[in-house]
Amino acid sequence: MSRSKRKQKNKNVTSIAIKINAISVRKLFFKFLIINIALMAILTVFWCLNAEKTFYGELVETAERSFVFYPIETSKYTVVWDNGKTMVKEAKDFLYMLRQTVILLGIVELVFLLEEIIFGTAKVRRILKPLNEMAETASRLSNMTFDEEKFQNLEDAISKISPVISDERISIGDNELQGLEDAINKLLDRMRESYRQQARFVSDASHELRTPISVIQGYANMLDRWGKNDESVLEESITAIKCESENMKNLVEQLLFLARGVNGKTQLTIGRFSLNDMMKEVLEESRMIDKNHTYNYIDSEDISILGDVALLKQTARILVENAAKYTEKDGFITLRIGINDKGEAYFSIQDTGIGIDEKDVAHIFERFFRADTARVRKDGGTGLGLSIAKWIVDSHRGYFSILSRKEIGTRITVFLPQKL
Repeated sequence: MSRSKRKQKNKNVTSIAIKINAISVRKLFFKFLIINIALMAILTVFWCLNAEKTFYGELVETAERSFVFYPIETSKYTVVWDNGKTMVKEAKDFLYMLRQTVILLGIVELVFLLEEIIFGTAKVRRILKPLNEMAETASRLSNMTFDEEKFQNLEDAISKISPVISDERISIGDNELQGLEDAINKLLDRMRESYRQQARFVSDASHELRTPISVIQGYANMLDRWGKNDESVLEESITAIKCESENMKNLVEQLLFLARGVNGKTQLTIGRFSLNDMMKEVLEESRMIDKNHTYNYIDSEDISILGDVALLKQTARILVENAAKYTEKDGFITLRIGINDKGEAYFSIQDTGIGIDEKDVAHIFERFFRADTARVRKDGGTGLGLSIAKWIVDSHRGYFSILSRKEIGTRITVFLPQKL
C-alpha cells in the first residue's frame, strides 16, 4: 500500500474515531444532566416531606402545597391543612445547599467530560485498530489477482509432501501466498507430532504386552513338557501365569481408562467432599498395605472442595504407590493438605526416595515413560499411573507442582481450583 493511501486511511480512521467519540461525549453529557435533575428532585421531595412531617407530625394527602423557588432569598414552602393549620418554611438555606451540591457534582462531571473529549478519540482509535487491520487485509486480498499457476504450484508442493514421515515444509517463494504456506506448514507439524506420539504409544503398548505374553507362553510350554508330572513346576507355572495375567488385565484397564478419557466417555461425578477425610483414607490404606515405609500426615483446617472424590482418591493412591516404589525400605512418605495464597486447595505426597533428574521431570506424565537412570522400577507397574493422574487433575482444571532432588526425594503437589 502506498504512503498516500495509508495516510488517507489513517485520516478516515481518525475521522470515524472523532465522530464516535463525539457521540459518546454527547450521551455522557445527557446522562449527567438526567442524573443531576433526578438528584435535585429527590432531595427537594425529601426536604419537603421532612419539613411537613416535623411541623404537623404526619403527612396528609389532601393538604394544599406550594413551593416558591425564585428568587432564592424569598423562597418558601407552604402547606395548608384541612383544619386551617398552615406551615410556611423558608427554603433559602436548603436551595443554597442544593446549588452547592450540584455545582460540586457538575465540576466532577466536567472533569470526566474533558477527559473523554481529550483522550476519547485515542481510545476509540485503539479499539478500531484491529478492525482497521482486518479491513486492510481484506482489501489486499480483494485486490490480489487470481493466478491459476500460483495455486497450481502450491497444490503440487502439497502433493509431494508426506504428512507423517517427512519433515519437509512447503515453500514456493510467493509473498502473496506466504500466509497460506505458514498455516499449512503449522498444520503439517501438528499432524506429524500427533503421528509420532501415536506410533510411540503403539510401540510402547506392544512392548508392555509382549513381556507378560512371553512369560505366559514360556510357562505354558514348561507345563506342557514337565508340569503334568512335576507338582512344583505346576504350582510355579500357575502362580506366574496368574501374576502376569493380572498385570495384563491392569494394563488393559488403564489403557481403556485413558482412551475413554480422551474420547470424552469418562464422566466426572462432581460433589462436595472433605479433602481431609479423603487423604486420611488413603493414609490408612497405605499403612495397611505397605509395612516397609513410615507414613506421616500433616493436616490442616477442614477443607471442603468440589470434585469427583473417587477419581481424586485414585490420583492420591497413584502418587503414594509411586513414592513407595522409589523409596528405600524404612524411608518416609508424607501426605499433606492445605490451601495456598491463591485460595486453591492442594494435597501433596513427599518421599525420601531416589529423586528425579531435572531433565526427566517434564516427561514423567507421558505414557510408558521410562527414566531408568533416575527412578528404576523395582516393583513393576505399567508406566501409565501418572498419565492417568494427570488426566484426572486436568479434568478438574487443576495442575501439578513437582520438586525433586537426586538422592534426597520428590514432592508432587496437586492444586485444585475452588470452582470447576
